[in-house]
Amino acid sequence: MAIADIVTRQTPNDRADGSATVPRYGERPRITGPSMAELEAWVAEIAELTQPARIHWVDGSRAENDALLREQVDEGKLIKLNPEWRPGSYLARSHPSDVARTEARTFIASEREEDAGPTNNWVAPAEIRATITPLFRGSMRGRTMYVVPFSMGPVGGPLSHIGVQITDSAYAVTSIGIMTRVGTEVLEQIAAGKPWVKTVHSVGAPLAAGEKDVAWPCNDEKYIVHFPETLEVWSFGSGYGGNAILAKKCFALRIASVIGRDEGWLAEHMLLIRVIDPKGKAYHLAAAFPSACGKTNLAMLRPTIPGWRVETLGDDIAWIRPGEDGRLHAINPEAGFFGVAPGTGQSTNVAAVETLWGNTIFTNVALRPDGDVWWEGLTDEVPAELIDWEGNAWTPASGRPAAHPNSRFTVAAAQCPQIAPDWEAAEGVPLDAILFGGRRATNVPLVLEATDWTHGVFLGSNISSERTAAAEGTVGELRRDPFAMLPFCGYNMADYFAHWLDVGRKLRFDRAPRIFQVNWFRKGADGRFLWPGFGDNSRVIEWIIRRIDGSVPAVDSPIGRLPRTEDLNLDGIHVPQEDLDELFAVDPELWLHEADLTEEFYQTFGGKVPAALYSELAALRYRLKLAQR
Repeated sequence: MAIADIVTRQTPNDRADGSATVPRYGERPRITGPSMAELEAWVAEIAELTQPARIHWVDGSRAENDALLREQVDEGKLIKLNPEWRPGSYLARSHPSDVARTEARTFIASEREEDAGPTNNWVAPAEIRATITPLFRGSMRGRTMYVVPFSMGPVGGPLSHIGVQITDSAYAVTSIGIMTRVGTEVLEQIAAGKPWVKTVHSVGAPLAAGEKDVAWPCNDEKYIVHFPETLEVWSFGSGYGGNAILAKKCFALRIASVIGRDEGWLAEHMLLIRVIDPKGKAYHLAAAFPSACGKTNLAMLRPTIPGWRVETLGDDIAWIRPGEDGRLHAINPEAGFFGVAPGTGQSTNVAAVETLWGNTIFTNVALRPDGDVWWEGLTDEVPAELIDWEGNAWTPASGRPAAHPNSRFTVAAAQCPQIAPDWEAAEGVPLDAILFGGRRATNVPLVLEATDWTHGVFLGSNISSERTAAAEGTVGELRRDPFAMLPFCGYNMADYFAHWLDVGRKLRFDRAPRIFQVNWFRKGADGRFLWPGFGDNSRVIEWIIRRIDGSVPAVDSPIGRLPRTEDLNLDGIHVPQEDLDELFAVDPELWLHEADLTEEFYQTFGGKVPAALYSELAALRYRLKLAQR
């Protein structure tokens, strides 16, 4: 069944003077109301600008999704995988120039430059509209313009928000259908007057009459522009997930962080899990890690300690609001996982592998001769032959990765075998702890506890990690990434730090989540990882929970509270005492250098960093100098 078979008829839309505008295919949703009229007027405005060949209002049905997938296969844009191994699954291969978030081309178009801050690319709204409007003019010629109403969080939920994406990419539509809640229920919310975010996306590859399309249309010129005052996102030129699924990072973090600032809540780059101890008591943890630093592994953790369980609530984004009970409550606003494939395997994240049994869109992984997929880290044994992510023959002797380092899987969260039964609860879950982490080979201990909320915000503001393939830049370069939000905060990060402090001040001191910093990646002098990681990270989580319960003491150090090594549950594994000592070693001289780097970072904000964080920095230096004596 083609899309033309789903939409029922062509309805020309004529101007009063008799000249025809863009033809519309299919009936409009039979939903009325002033806000619905506003939506329809906006759709007509974008159609007038982009000049698509047809317009399709997406209803989110299974039949519609199946037809979209089949059309992409017929057009050579998707490869249908062997249903014996991956039922309902597909492989997409992007253009080699379109494989990651284009951070250098991502802009915050706030009215004032200081509202964007030094960590964002700022541009004046009028200036960027004058730049991108000509790019969008006629950009959808020969293509279908899809109108996709979506909800972040359960439709109608108290912590949820809604939006509409206009796009000319069927790949984006099918991905949005996995990552969000799409359908006419969202239009009913709009018709009822609920605020909504406008997002527009074009791959920037118009088709002339009779021109054959390419497998991955995109444009060398790329822009991803956020307008925080008007709650809009405009993305041009890229078909890659992070740039094309605008509900994800663009809305759920950059725009939502602005909404959260104004409404008193937090939109965070955080996983969300429920940890259940052997007695059945549940604890809820949120954790912020930069992309490709083990976040999905922790989100689907399978503890190696007998009797402990983890239920997955979310793997990437958490929206966190203060509740009337004095606690913070969090939801995962997404409906799916958009995970990094390389490094995800039976030995590292068996739950993720089991989630990918079918109904998955893979992007830029390798194709096996039997019609299944493979990537580095999926199995210990490397296949003898593959087709690599660019469509070329590959063997282990090829000397290049078979899958792109930032290759992805897009899959419904409901397929995760350890998804929490109530993961879509509209009211969210109460948080017991917040974790910050990055990829650091030196200095940062395996785990430390903040002394209070302000100290925790200080720790979060100083997270740094080695750059990964998920973002542009040199892999391995040390990248400062406060709260794992550097690429995703939609406003000045100094104001963002202040917002975190404000949220904490409104919580009951005895009900605020405890804050911890973790680092699974510390190495010894020989370059070897000192901690086994993966499932054994549950041993660190157990210590954190025992701290929450008050059942174990901690050791004060200049940088925070550390475990006594004898309080870590190491039953069943062997970590030499010298490795444990190194995992928690605090070198005052090296940390004083870290403090200098922190001050340099704070100074880039031109005096806007809250005084409370400078006080924490001064106190850290004082404690480090005492430790040197």
